[in-house]
Amino acid sequence: MSFGSPTPPPPGGGGGISLSKGGNLSLSKTDPGLVRATVGLGWDVNSFTGEDYDLDAIALLVAEHGKVRSDADFVFFNQMQGAGGAVTLTGDNRTGEGDGDDEQILVDLSRIPADVQKVVFGVAVYSPETVTFGQVRNAFIRVVNTDTNAEIVRFDLGEDYSTERAVVAGEIYRNGAEWKFRAIGQGYADGLAGVARDFGVNI
Repeated sequence: MSFGSPTPPPPGGGGGISLSKGGNLSLSKTDPGLVRATVGLGWDVNSFTGEDYDLDAIALLVAEHGKVRSDADFVFFNQMQGAGGAVTLTGDNRTGEGDGDDEQILVDLSRIPADVQKVVFGVAVYSPETVTFGQVRNAFIRVVNTDTNAEIVRFDLGEDYSTERAVVAGEIYRNGAEWKFRAIGQGYADGLAGVARDFGVNI
């Protein structure tokens, strides 16, 4: 079952600042009016069998010590909100078909709890079990101002994940009074279990 449909990019192809792996950008300085952000994740799948591949967007609300405060801070298809709705997964696209974002996570920066240092975003392969990101191309993460539909920043992940079943794509994090975005691109061969382990989630 699909909850909602992906939103296409804004007219003109977006126009956000493109980052390389490891790069960061001040969201607060680039778009001073930003309060509500839409984090879009997209991908295309090379399916030689005609089989549908199910990839899932995830988000983790991470405290200063680098771990989630509790399992309630893990946002995914079975727990679609975190921090009382400050972070919300809008739906589950089970095929990756169509242009633009395949899945989206809404973030209300004004409602992120003070003890949350960052919100980490990624994509994990759910099925089939044999699929890795070697079958995935054109994967990206982008941050859009929800209220203006203006793309602020994007990171194209490239093709460097032949054996990985999950990728942490990027994060929105506090830097003093600012919110910033960092392009990460860290792959996990053990998939969602590896991401959960690193951030202290019990799955």
